[in-house]
Amino acid sequence: MTLETFLLFAPACFAINMAFGPNNLLSLTNAARSGLAPAILAAAGRIVSFAVMIAIAGIGLGAVLAASETVFMAVKWVGALYLIWIGIKLIRAGAPLLGDEGSAPALSLRTLTLQELWVAAGNPKAILVFTAFFPQFVDAQSYALSFTILGAIFLVFELFAILVYSFIGAKLGRHIRNGRALKWFNRTSGTMMIGFGLALMFTRRPAT
Repeated sequence: MTLETFLLFAPACFAINMAFGPNNLLSLTNAARSGLAPAILAAAGRIVSFAVMIAIAGIGLGAVLAASETVFMAVKWVGALYLIWIGIKLIRAGAPLLGDEGSAPALSLRTLTLQELWVAAGNPKAILVFTAFFPQFVDAQSYALSFTILGAIFLVFELFAILVYSFIGAKLGRHIRNGRALKWFNRTSGTMMIGFGLALMFTRRPAT
């Protein structure tokens, strides 16, 4: 990858990673409710999901999936319904699961990790990023290497986004320790998650 290509790719990619979407909201919420370390560790599910998507896109299957109306619609609806389901669970959770005496037990790291993985996997926009955005910066003379480098940069930026949103969430969590404030935090996070799910339902596959 040339320096010129990197200077074009990096800022655009960074903006995509830092955008306030379902996964970043999930990291923020998990950190506020369960702590900084669990939120960061759980985000490994997101990294694995995106790494698999990058590999699929890199070998060419991603373009086929992106072009398939049936596959796109299936992923879109499953992902949207899953986001809505998480949102409803958050709203109904009442006081957050902080592990304090008298509160409900905290969600397990396994549960948080699987949520991160499936939220990432259920967003068809992600595969479109890797099939429509990445190819604009790929070196045709060194396709595999350049695509791998682009993917690695994306994942590094994603890790940074995870750290930033988890840190913000942990800070918020320290300021809303009482049950009433935490209950409203759950409701707000849940409503936003449902909003992302509804927005995903109306996402259209780009014309080919």
